[in-house]
Amino acid sequence: MSADDLRVETRVVHAGRPPREEDGPLSEPIVLASTYHAGGPTGYGRDGNPTWASFEEAIGVLEGGSALVFASGMAASTTLIEGLPVGARVAAPTSAYMGVRTFLRERGEAGRLDVAFADVTDTDAMLAASDGAAMLWLESPTNPLIGVADLPALIAGGHERGARVVVDNTFATPILQQPLQLGADAVVHSVTKYLAGHADLLMGAVVVRDAQMLESLIHGRHLYGGVPGPVETFLALRGLRTLALRVERAESNCGVLAERLSAHPLVERVRYPGLSDDPGHERALGQMKGFGAMLSFEVAGGVGAAERVCASARVITHATSLGGVESLMERRARWAGDADMPPSLIRLSVGIEHVEDLWADLERALGSIVD
Repeated sequence: MSADDLRVETRVVHAGRPPREEDGPLSEPIVLASTYHAGGPTGYGRDGNPTWASFEEAIGVLEGGSALVFASGMAASTTLIEGLPVGARVAAPTSAYMGVRTFLRERGEAGRLDVAFADVTDTDAMLAASDGAAMLWLESPTNPLIGVADLPALIAGGHERGARVVVDNTFATPILQQPLQLGADAVVHSVTKYLAGHADLLMGAVVVRDAQMLESLIHGRHLYGGVPGPVETFLALRGLRTLALRVERAESNCGVLAERLSAHPLVERVRYPGLSDDPGHERALGQMKGFGAMLSFEVAGGVGAAERVCASARVITHATSLGGVESLMERRARWAGDADMPPSLIRLSVGIEHVEDLWADLERALGSIVD
């Protein structure tokens, strides 16, 4: 039976394993080497590693392309963007990961790129910004507003305009959507988040289908040196094996919390596509296999109230990042890169804890506003 015959929940467990041989290891060992004997394709530690290769094979199988691993999600993203010629136009969302938005904004201010930002949930506006673009950068669901882009329409429209289309798939993971299957040219992941899943490493990945694009990325990774360590890669591959289970449990928890937060008198708005009245609900139903485990909510009382909610939680950790087994939340506008987000908006990465413990913690934290 080939990998193509297997469902993604099975692929994630078996992809990237060594050959089945008597007394052979079930998992690819950690290869700690910077130097290799001459005569082979690798040559040097910045060019390749057997542990990388196993993880790249696994991600490639899940997304339906060829994968390259990087030292971080930003290393993966910037290597893609820096491959563009000077003056190239890039269209990107106004709500997206702040590191990428900051990088694009600074490259635009320096004259390196011509950057246009638009609301990615407004398909017409996003496509208008893509006129003349060499690259259309998409993210869905978005960070931190949890907006859902019309990926099929934007990918097709971007290609009609001659743009290379990149989709950051960190929030959805290949368990819930596979943008390459929708026609995207490249998929980006912050492996740090859901794919590795345990808040213990930094890593990124790019997955593409085009051989020439892959060679360009290999060259960029070698030249810029944004390579991961083999230990981190081994940990990421081990974490990947439980991705489907973690996403399933976290998404289930997230749906319950979203519904309850929506009914709470101190919550002004909940952003989660699993809610039937969410603006992205129908799109998510059409292009995703689930709604994910990320939500954002805005509390009554402004900045001070939001900060108090985050600081008062005892089960949910007040910290940045997302996608781990533990629930995390923070007020995003506290970061300069997200200062344009709603001031009282709290991003909540829902973990795999018991949902009733999470809800009790949120109720206590929200109660702190009026104590």
